[in-house]
Amino acid sequence: MSDHNLTVPVTVRYRDIDSVGHVNNAVYVTYLEHARTEYISEVMDVEPVDPGFVIASLDIDYLRPITYGDDVNVGISVTDVGESSILMEYDVVSNGEPAASATTVMVPFDEAEATALAVPESWRSGISAHEGIEF
Repeated sequence: MSDHNLTVPVTVRYRDIDSVGHVNNAVYVTYLEHARTEYISEVMDVEPVDPGFVIASLDIDYLRPITYGDDVNVGISVTDVGESSILMEYDVVSNGEPAASATTVMVPFDEAEATALAVPESWRSGISAHEGIEF
């Protein structure tokens, strides 16, 4: 797992399991979302249920299966903040072993105008302080 300043534990629920006994591939995305909402709340001081951003891109590499009862943690970091985008990197670890790696691009968004917005300065400063990097 890469070094992440925030790691979020995830509980594998029975409903996460597919017909072959593994966590379904789509559920990994839910695990990423869980970590992202924690990051948004704790680091950016924004309520994740408030509108204001969309996920513009998602890329995930599945490395090994996760099964019911596994101890799962998702590490999350922001590695770049552009004018109107935030690049987040994730590592999903199951029982101490890498299970998936992923990236998302989050974009501040004006729903009424259906247009991207600049990353708010308050988000940028919260991320910079947390990550120890000036963006």
